[in-house]
Amino acid sequence: MNNFVEKIGSFDSDKVLEEYQTIPNRYKELDQFCLQGVEKNGDPLYGSRRIMEMHHEELDFVFPLFELPYINYLIKKYNLVRSRSMNLFKKKCLSYHKDPTKRIHFPLITNDSCFFIVENQIFKMLDKNSVYLLDSTKMHTAVNASLTNRLHIIGTIL
Repeated sequence: MNNFVEKIGSFDSDKVLEEYQTIPNRYKELDQFCLQGVEKNGDPLYGSRRIMEMHHEELDFVFPLFELPYINYLIKKYNLVRSRSMNLFKKKCLSYHKDPTKRIHFPLITNDSCFFIVENQIFKMLDKNSVYLLDSTKMHTAVNASLTNRLHIIGTIL
């Protein structure tokens, strides 16, 4: 696609959303929570914010925190760590920032008013069955300018 956002594969978003419904509602109501932790049965909230606020490295977040066979398969297939559910609420955006590593995105719920700005260029991940690689080592933000929430699963590349 370009230097910042690239389609690298496909997945079954309906199957992921079906599995996603089995996650306890107290987590799904949050803007983000981890799908992988630093220990089995760990806290899904630990690691869901800035990694520099944690006592662990991203590489430590390898243990699946929920019984999600297909989602956990995708995490393993793409060799991801510190995978998270990211719910960008309607009419919200993230700060303009850089991450230390690139990220993989699995868009689950999105629309034409949801987009990324990477190095001052706008990109959309509208194909809900495509896996996207985002070069989040560049300055970027995510914007949801719509009236509905946007949902992605995001993982850090090893």
